[in-house]
Amino acid sequence: LVLCLSAYFCFLMTALGVTAGAHRLWSHRSYKAKLPLRIFLAAANSMAFQNDIYEWSRDHRVHHKYSETDADPHNARRGFFFSHIGWLFVRKHRDVIEKGRKLDFTDLLDDPVVRFQRKYYKSSVVLMCFVIPTFVPWYLWGESLWNAYFLASILRYTISLNVTWLVNSAAHMYGNRPYDKYINPRQNTFVTLGAIGEGFHNYHHTFPFDYSASELGLKFNPTTWFIDFMFWLGLVTDRKQAPKEMIQARKERTGDGSA
Repeated sequence: LVLCLSAYFCFLMTALGVTAGAHRLWSHRSYKAKLPLRIFLAAANSMAFQNDIYEWSRDHRVHHKYSETDADPHNARRGFFFSHIGWLFVRKHRDVIEKGRKLDFTDLLDDPVVRFQRKYYKSSVVLMCFVIPTFVPWYLWGESLWNAYFLASILRYTISLNVTWLVNSAAHMYGNRPYDKYINPRQNTFVTLGAIGEGFHNYHHTFPFDYSASELGLKFNPTTWFIDFMFWLGLVTDRKQAPKEMIQARKERTGDGSA
């Protein structure tokens, strides 16, 4: 039980490194984070082992700019398998490279935390993704290295990868579109639960600047709760939100009427 809790804690940290870090902070600049929080999120992002912050954010900005075209790194129109994992097995389409070069990523490398993580990415991945999740259970409560490695490290890593990939695949194919019925991204409850709040994908692609990536309220969004808690601690500032009037007007103009 203790090992399972440890593995789940590592999963949550991994998820935050992607959702609150690479995604909402560095890709979309939907809020500002002070240095201690940026360091934590960079470490958590290394635990996620999904490419360094710069590369992850670069691909994600290209995905939003050219969503569902050949310039989209994980174009969902090429099928579930491609958008989920297949895009990692093949060379990037030439449009991804050519059009991606036209976007500005200088803000990413202006952050010393991003530069440091990129420079030492391989060693940070070994430490955060594999060594610490394995070593801590063995050292603190005598768990076997075998169990710790395969549960808290390998299984946790495998699950976290697939949960993230479901945002690219399932959340672009299955669900309703209450904000914009003319784009592929959907509201997907299953993805929301697994990816701690990233499944409100029709909303997110309609209002990508919103730090919550969803309408605020009582909806399940642990990443938003984490950012709000960091705001309460004074580590987060300038949270960007879509005004309620803008959201309602967009629903009425382009939504599918499901919300």
